[in-house]
Amino acid sequence: MKYPKLRELKEAVKALIKGPYTTKFPYQPHKPFERFRGRPYFHEKDCMGCTACAQVCPPGAIDYTDEIKNGKGKRKLTVHWDICIFCGQCEANCPTGKGIILSQEFDFATTQKREDLKQEIEKDLMLCDGCQEAIVPYDQYLWVAQRLGPLCFSNPSLILI
Repeated sequence: MKYPKLRELKEAVKALIKGPYTTKFPYQPHKPFERFRGRPYFHEKDCMGCTACAQVCPPGAIDYTDEIKNGKGKRKLTVHWDICIFCGQCEANCPTGKGIILSQEFDFATTQKREDLKQEIEKDLMLCDGCQEAIVPYDQYLWVAQRLGPLCFSNPSLILI
């Protein structure tokens, strides 16, 4: 017969003294650790609508549609929380760093419709004057212009205009 190792006895005594390691979640609120990856949220003020998050999303939980009506363009970005695997690629690849952020929320089960498990934001699009095709969202254009400053114009006379 093999005798238990001292390390195993030490762990058993610790468990008896300190109590269980697990949380009492349904009865007491659980606070996740600091770097927990929970539900992703778009921040409409900080998101520029560049769709970088949609391009790097492994399960395709983030999608976008461009709608052009009456000479006005809108880009609708949608994050589907029921498809999301909470990998954090959207937050890591956001150019602004604040456009989409993972929250601390982990408990969002619902008995309602599946359509409730999503978030949508809209951004205005800049359209081509000739063909009326979408070029870029206004917020993205302003963000790039702010980052580049006077270097964003190739013609110095355009800076004066």
